[in-house]
Amino acid sequence: MDLGIHGNTALVTASSSGMGFGCARSLSLEGANVVICGRDSDRLTGAKETLEDETKGDILAVQADLTQPEDVTNLLNEIKKEFGRLDHIVTSAGQPIDGKFNNLEIDNWYAAYDTFTMSVVRTLQAAYPLLSASEVGSVVLITATAVKETNPNMTMSSSVRKSLIGLMKVLSFEWAPIRVNAIMPGSHDTPLMIRHAQETVESGKYSSLPEALLGWADNPLNRMGTPEEIGDVAAFLSSPRAGYVTGAAIPVDGGRMHCA
Repeated sequence: MDLGIHGNTALVTASSSGMGFGCARSLSLEGANVVICGRDSDRLTGAKETLEDETKGDILAVQADLTQPEDVTNLLNEIKKEFGRLDHIVTSAGQPIDGKFNNLEIDNWYAAYDTFTMSVVRTLQAAYPLLSASEVGSVVLITATAVKETNPNMTMSSSVRKSLIGLMKVLSFEWAPIRVNAIMPGSHDTPLMIRHAQETVESGKYSSLPEALLGWADNPLNRMGTPEEIGDVAAFLSSPRAGYVTGAAIPVDGGRMHCA
């Protein structure tokens, strides 16, 4: 299926690895020009080189910490200078410090809110002038299944990230005809997930990494998802093929959530 985004420009945040990289790859395979960003310059350079080898669109890599307003401003200036347009935004981030409520410090809450909510707010505010000039503008916010089916051990994800669902719904009205949606990933085969799974092997909960990954997946499909499976949904939601979809939060979790 041709998604009809060839030649468009897409920004994917936190995209030097993991789900963000998967989204950048899917968009670029469809022929979009993709802007990737991240804090680690070496990892960002590696991601850019991999995308250029594998995909079709032009790739712009900009080192940026989106908790810093000046980095956000520079990121949008670079997009305007390189491409002169912005059609799609996909926001991604890593995993917040999680655990039970009583084990979290106040500073953990401020850091999580800045990283997972305010970085998105800053990016969208700065991007709006360019994005609103597009005839096919779209936004996809990557959150987590914990925003819908809460987990006592994922206090931050269940609380802080839920603000993005409210933001998505508000912007789907305020920014129309720009379409704004969200993806709720389950367990996916990312470097961060593998690291967490390996820790459970070392603690003795599981006897091997494959067993740990299967245990973390915990879904009817009996496997972990891949970053590209998130990316393909993000690319579809960004495209005219999803032209009547806005204000929706889409689970991509292998059926893990028990709630309807």
